[in-house]
Amino acid sequence: MKYMIIIQGTQADYDAMGGTSVPGEPAWTKQDVQAMVGFMQKLNEDLAASGELVDGQGLTAPSDGGLVTAGEDGRPVVSKDGYGVEEPVIAGFWVLECKDFERAAQIAAHIHQCPVPEGATNPPVIVRPIGDEPPVA
Repeated sequence: MKYMIIIQGTQADYDAMGGTSVPGEPAWTKQDVQAMVGFMQKLNEDLAASGELVDGQGLTAPSDGGLVTAGEDGRPVVSKDGYGVEEPVIAGFWVLECKDFERAAQIAAHIHQCPVPEGATNPPVIVRPIGDEPPVA
């Protein structure tokens, strides 16, 4: 069965990883970033070797993205103003082929051990089964 493992972050998390100290988040050093990237690279190599990795990507900062909503007339409105600046958004994901939820959760628990600087936020890691195609009536 396929599972999506999701990590979240805020704009403040991205700013801190870029070396800017923000309220509640220490500035990351180059060594902090290298430790995180090394951990993720090894994880991806291990998942690929086990045949469980389908895909995995890190996403750019929320300030790079946008939001599409419906305007008053129902037509799409694209906005880049403030999307993901305060609230957590998806920072990265893995799509995995695992034998069961327990294995996916085991991988998520390992991801949660990714090194971060002392005092940095370590948000939850989300595990979601990917549903099969719904039956067509």
